[in-house]
Amino acid sequence: MLRVLFALLAGLFGAALLHLVIILSLPHFTGKDAATRVALEGDLETFYLLGPSADTAGLSNNDPFVRTAVCSFDIEENPVRFTARGNVPFWSVALFDDASNEIFSMNDRTSVGGAVDILIGSPIQLTELRKSLPQELQRTILVETTRSGGYAVLRTLAPQASFEDAAKSFLSEASCQEFAPSN
Repeated sequence: MLRVLFALLAGLFGAALLHLVIILSLPHFTGKDAATRVALEGDLETFYLLGPSADTAGLSNNDPFVRTAVCSFDIEENPVRFTARGNVPFWSVALFDDASNEIFSMNDRTSVGGAVDILIGSPIQLTELRKSLPQELQRTILVETTRSGGYAVLRTLAPQASFEDAAKSFLSEASCQEFAPSN
């Protein structure tokens, strides 16, 4: 009797675990995961502003007080640098790998000088950079990742109509570019 009960519990646990794995992996196999959708926005290393209705990639910005831009990147050859400056009441940035796992996030309250200045690269790339850090990267936050692809999500607030121009300017002037160290 004890063996039957154990077999029954093991079967139920196994079935629950299998269902959980299937549900969590489904977006990866259907191409509807966030990384795939951001990559469908367009060229690599370019921020794309999201509108209030879903675009061709299926992404949208549903919060009336938040403006959002996304950028897909690849650090296979060189690290990628993210910069943005502007007079906005609040901003946040999050970096994700191509499996949609968050690698790094910060906001204007935790930044150096209130600006976005982040460089993401592989451990080898960043080790080489640290050996002789260029002057332009002295205040840049260096983020390591072992995966070569990913995406960034940059958000800012526009709580009133008077903030709209500043928010759009902040996002449209944001940079997501490959950083090629000069030798």
